[in-house]
Amino acid sequence: MDTQAHPNTFSARDTLRVGNREYAYFRLAALAERGHDLATLPYSLKILLENLVRFEDGRSVSADDVAAVASWTPGTSSSKEIAYRPARVLLQDFTGVPCVVDLAAMRDAIAAMGGDPKRINPLQPVELVIDHSVQVDAWASSDAFEKNAQLEFERNGERYAFLKWGQSSLDGFRAVPPDTGIVHQVNIEYLARVIFGAGGAGEAHPGWTPLAYPDTVVGTDSHTTMANGLGVLAWGVGGIEAEAAMLGQPVTMLIPDVIGFKITGKLREGVTATDLALQITQMLRKKGVVGKFVEFYGAGLSSLPVADRTVIGNMSPEYGSTVAIFPIDALTLQYLRLTGRTAEQIALVEAYAKAQGMFRTDDSPEPRFTDTLQLDLGDVVPNLAGPRRPQDRVPLTDVKATFAVALEEWQTARGASSNGKQIDRFEGEGGGTAVAAQPRTEVSDGAVVIAAITSCTNTSNPALLIGAGLLAKKAVEKGLHAAPWVKTSLAPGSKVVTDYLAKSGLQTYLDQLGFNLVGYGCTTCIGNSGPLGDDVAHAVAEHDMIVAAVLSGNRNFEGRIHPQVRANYLASPPLVVAYALAGRMDVDLTSEPLGRTVTGEDVYLKDLWPTGAEIDAAMSASLNDAMFRSRYADVFAGDARWASMQVPAGERYAWDEKSEYVKRPPYFDGMPAQPAPVRDIRGARVLAMLGDSVTTDHISPAGNIARSSPAAKYLVSKGVDPADFNSYGARRGNHEVMVRGTFANIRLRNALVPGTEGGVTRYLPTGEQMSIFDASEKYRAAGTPLIVLAGKEYGSGSSRDWAAKGPYLLGIKAVIAESFERIHRSNLIGMGILPLQYPQGTTRESLGLTGEETYAIEGVAAKLEPGMTVKVTATGAGGEAKSFDALVRIDTPDEADYYRHGGILQYVLRQLAMSR
Repeated sequence: MDTQAHPNTFSARDTLRVGNREYAYFRLAALAERGHDLATLPYSLKILLENLVRFEDGRSVSADDVAAVASWTPGTSSSKEIAYRPARVLLQDFTGVPCVVDLAAMRDAIAAMGGDPKRINPLQPVELVIDHSVQVDAWASSDAFEKNAQLEFERNGERYAFLKWGQSSLDGFRAVPPDTGIVHQVNIEYLARVIFGAGGAGEAHPGWTPLAYPDTVVGTDSHTTMANGLGVLAWGVGGIEAEAAMLGQPVTMLIPDVIGFKITGKLREGVTATDLALQITQMLRKKGVVGKFVEFYGAGLSSLPVADRTVIGNMSPEYGSTVAIFPIDALTLQYLRLTGRTAEQIALVEAYAKAQGMFRTDDSPEPRFTDTLQLDLGDVVPNLAGPRRPQDRVPLTDVKATFAVALEEWQTARGASSNGKQIDRFEGEGGGTAVAAQPRTEVSDGAVVIAAITSCTNTSNPALLIGAGLLAKKAVEKGLHAAPWVKTSLAPGSKVVTDYLAKSGLQTYLDQLGFNLVGYGCTTCIGNSGPLGDDVAHAVAEHDMIVAAVLSGNRNFEGRIHPQVRANYLASPPLVVAYALAGRMDVDLTSEPLGRTVTGEDVYLKDLWPTGAEIDAAMSASLNDAMFRSRYADVFAGDARWASMQVPAGERYAWDEKSEYVKRPPYFDGMPAQPAPVRDIRGARVLAMLGDSVTTDHISPAGNIARSSPAAKYLVSKGVDPADFNSYGARRGNHEVMVRGTFANIRLRNALVPGTEGGVTRYLPTGEQMSIFDASEKYRAAGTPLIVLAGKEYGSGSSRDWAAKGPYLLGIKAVIAESFERIHRSNLIGMGILPLQYPQGTTRESLGLTGEETYAIEGVAAKLEPGMTVKVTATGAGGEAKSFDALVRIDTPDEADYYRHGGILQYVLRQLAMSR
């Protein structure tokens, strides 16, 4: 930014001296000198305040905006909109590929409008980590990593070549190649600057008097909040919002409520950071923090290292908060030293935080908060979460009993379903059955068939990984083995994990239990668990068995981890190893043996569990800052596979018409220089009528491409062999595949076709049952606009741009729901879809809507403004009409502008074209 053109209304611009360096910065104390109480302003709001002071321009950010944050008062709901500009954008490859595809398409579009394609570039640092594509095809062998990496490149070469083009052609865009790490772990260990100004993340100190300011991030993954544990204000947005942020658009938001979470005491012996995170998740989900900032404070933070804090921050989406942030303190600096940051960078972080009143000590005054809750760390017990949701915490002592209750429910529901149908269903979901495999298993209901040390959530924490390794060591020394039906895997989020497990000698023991390295990527946590062993898969399918997965991840929704696995439990890495040994969920690990020695002696979990002293000793001997500096020195280089990819250069991407991975999207086709007037929606029909808690996993294409699906039929028509379908995630750069997979989740329940599951609906004019995509094409041919009716929390779960892009391409013009998840509501507007909310206290059922009516939505054409209401009229086949007022969930003036233009990207493109 041009600090010389800054109005500097508050006389805040100043100079900060750190050692022999000088930095420009915007001094928050200048506002305190004008009477604002900043001493007790929450840390997170201080970061927002600095952002507004720095970007004050009298237009998008006014002096009144600054004063509104500086004078924030708890308990008063703010209607004040602010324009927040994050310092950088963080992407992963599944959500990142569509972002780069759209940027490439925007370059084409601006060229067609007579502009310069080079105007389409990120205006701030954009970093992408390729981590979502590796799958666990090989496991429990020394060559599993190499096999999985090779298959990954064979499946995803076109996508990877496209991203490599972006790295070479787009200014300000860097990509961490595949098989390197997981985005959020790479972020906290390397990319996060905490305070910008002294270089970092592979960039040297600029040398002059740079501007110092907080590192702030928006990312296209919900778990971007992991960096909150490092004091970085970061949260997940949809890909659509991220693209706009790349192109200089602010994130418009209301000043948030801030919930204070006071931490006291210390964790007891044998209790892990995972146990703590699961307990906090349950507490905050019960409290109700959706759309709010959560900020941790209290003297207990002094005993909670950053590696533990990041586990808690990572799970912010699971309890629904926008962020879950910890302030900078001495332990932050300690973590920066451990991870190899330069002394100059660390000195700036400390000096800046102290100068701005952002450095926490035990003597810091308690901030003022909207509301508070408290936890004594000494009250935390060993926990799992499951079998269906991350907030369903279960103390380890209660797992056997609570699983028995869930198992009985599943067994009752299983009913008289035929075995043949189960096998057909399994194969339809992308699985395969063994032809003549001799069973080597004793699988039955309650068996654990997947045990995965996976996900940046926990593999970023050395104490947890060392703990798992020590437990494995003790188990091997007692002659124990993982149950033969358990698919075991280790997929850490950083190569540093491999280094310290090797140096400590613990990887050898993990290998002996089948926890060999399978890849550096999200794997099982996002459903890339790969196939079960043939005989296990066939046994589960043949008998419709109710089996379980135990993983060190952050999400365990039904159907997410593996299509054959119903019960999914989140657990710490040491407990993952323990359940692999036990092989079952219907065992009480606190009182029953999990195995026997070769001489027949019972072995209990307490016999294997490492002490805190053992973990600390192993960490001290095997973990150091040199490992981080070495591993991250060439993090953008990639392996030989990446280096050997040939990518055509050029400012505009050379689209390959034969590619079924990357296609130019149609969003800008025929786009006029000025938007057409906003129109009311008339003659609309319901494409899907859905219930509560429909997640983006239900809406967005995800997982394997079923062979009977519209997407499969399309790929076959293009000459793609079913063996090469890959997943929807891998084909996110191809809108033709993605639109056909929208609303195709096997667990989706559309009330227009009761008694069914999956992406089916009724074409209402004829009553014919067909796929949602096929029905949308018939409606499109007839010129009929479409809507969706939904219940509470529509669009919850991970941030997915295709959960909005897919409905847009299906022809959906509006969604009427009881409530919306924050990111998804924004994404709908970003794609020109109108989010409407039923009147308070009413539902589809109470209004007597059947979904078979013809709908009119009137009022937006006359005057579109935030918070307005529109008239919705539902007319039945006999002409009877029901009308109600719906709240338009366009919450800010900027969102209204985006909707007028048909979407946020169209708005940005027109602004850039007009300013040439």
